Amino acid sequence: MINEVAQRLRGMDEAVSWFSSLDQTEQRAVLQEVVRYSMQAHATAEDGRNGLAQSGVKPTMTPAVLIVREPILEQMGKIISLPPNEYIKSFRVLLSTFAVADTRRRETECRGVCNHAWHNL
Repeated sequence: MINEVAQRLRGMDEAVSWFSSLDQTEQRAVLQEVVRYSMQAHATAEDGRNGLAQSGVKPTMTPAVLIVREPILEQMGKIISLPPNEYIKSFRVLLSTFAVADTRRRETECRGVCNHAWHNL
């Protein structure tokens, strides 16, 4: 689901619906997974700003305020430590940020030479 959204094979609303169907333990695990994917894609605060713009989350919401700050990995750690009532907004922000970072990576580092299975869905 995460990689399919990043590659625009599925929409954010579908991903949020899927995420919402999970229990809180599973949701937290998904948030952690999205952060791991973002680390692999070398996400930056600039990716966070661009992702936030696509996330549908108001810029004053806690995950939104955090994602645009440096250092990005520290901020992502804070986001996944937010309480469960912030999980949906956190998922939207983190997934959108990952999508931006992953797209950038696919268009630069992986362009024409990529053999990552998750980049070839």
